[in-house]
Amino acid sequence: MADKSFLSWPFFEERHRDLAGALDAWATAELAGIDHSDTDAACRALVAALGQGGWLNHAAVNPKGEAKLDVRTLCLIRETLARHDGLADFAFAMQGLGTGAISLFGTDAQKVEWLPKVRAGTAISAFALTEPQSGSDVANSTMTATLDGDVYVLDGEKTWISNGGIADVYTVFARTGDAPGARGLSAFVVPADAPGLEVTERLETIAPHPLSTLRFSGCRVPASARLGESGAGFKIAMSVLDVFRSTVAAAALGFARRALDEAMARVTTRHVQGAPLFDLQMVQGHIADMAVDIDASALLIYRAAWAKDSGAPRVTREAAMAKLFSTDQAQKVIDRAVQLHGGDGVRSGETVEKLYREIRALRIYEGASDVQRVIIARQTIGA
Repeated sequence: MADKSFLSWPFFEERHRDLAGALDAWATAELAGIDHSDTDAACRALVAALGQGGWLNHAAVNPKGEAKLDVRTLCLIRETLARHDGLADFAFAMQGLGTGAISLFGTDAQKVEWLPKVRAGTAISAFALTEPQSGSDVANSTMTATLDGDVYVLDGEKTWISNGGIADVYTVFARTGDAPGARGLSAFVVPADAPGLEVTERLETIAPHPLSTLRFSGCRVPASARLGESGAGFKIAMSVLDVFRSTVAAAALGFARRALDEAMARVTTRHVQGAPLFDLQMVQGHIADMAVDIDASALLIYRAAWAKDSGAPRVTREAAMAKLFSTDQAQKVIDRAVQLHGGDGVRSGETVEKLYREIRALRIYEGASDVQRVIIARQTIGA
């Protein structure tokens, strides 16, 4: 059983504790029945289940109600889902990230058109930022959006797009020529059936997720599809990541907690020379290191989330610290769990083997670990 004592920390309110308990019970009852043999079908089923369970109400704002996302809630949901099922975490996360720009910057019409469907789980969303030649260097994006009367014409390519191929709506970033570099990007809401939008490649990874390369060839969208001001795309993208980067760390924390649970079960039931593995001091040292890394990660994550929820305009430094530390340490925690399982740790289908494959991508997406180091250093020297 995963440690829940952290919920008594002063970062949380009673509503957060109630949500964590309710979600844990729901995940235990509902997620075990999802068939993962077809990744696309599993993601669609998970989005539908999360919508029916009411959990996606936290991933996007209510157009007729609350005006902001609660980052502590997002983190708690991702941590809990990741502990139960990595693909369930992915499904929830992309509903939030994919429409984060609409939640934060959308017009009333854009919010009314898409957010109720995303919250209900009847529409799947995606965040189309990365390009083949730019990766984490968003300012060097080359995809263009040319204004032609009352429409924008989108041309270019996006890659490593989560939910690419199954999404109903994409938040797309393209260069509108307002200025060079970061100041020349704008954001758009693009339906998946927009003429000129094509899925050109499905990308296979060590942990199966729906990922694709998209091509935009003369893709025409109305001017009303633009999010925010022209040239504000970089600011919009960074504001969305400022909210959701901490949640990536929370997902890593969920994976790490599950790995510790699996390791504890192994070392207390597996016997060597007539005694449990746990009796070995070296094994106790591994367990202690895992526990320390998990608590330190949780402190960084929920500090960042609490700061954002408490009104901090930006938590770039705090979120980058949380993501860098938590994803790197989760990798180490899971590696130790694999080692403690011996040969079973690398057997296909074992829980720790799946965790080993799941965690690696989190150190890359939404800003690779070395990118986080650059961000932290620049924020520190400017502090």
